[in-house]
Amino acid sequence: MSKEMEFFIFLIEQYAFYKNTTANKVLAQLEELNLTQFIYDMYELYHIEDLHNAFDDIDKLILEKSAK
Repeated sequence: MSKEMEFFIFLIEQYAFYKNTTANKVLAQLEELNLTQFIYDMYELYHIEDLHNAFDDIDKLILEKSAK
């Protein structure tokens, strides 16, 4: 498994805990909004910053995509 995939799984699990939901529900929402690959590709930025910054960014992306 690549380091990017390991981090992506960690990120989704931690984000789910932060949102008091499950990783499966988070992933389903990301898939529905076509954000999964984008967030996966953000590895270089997300893995070097505080996780809460990544969470804030994910919240913003979800909000923007949901509003459309």
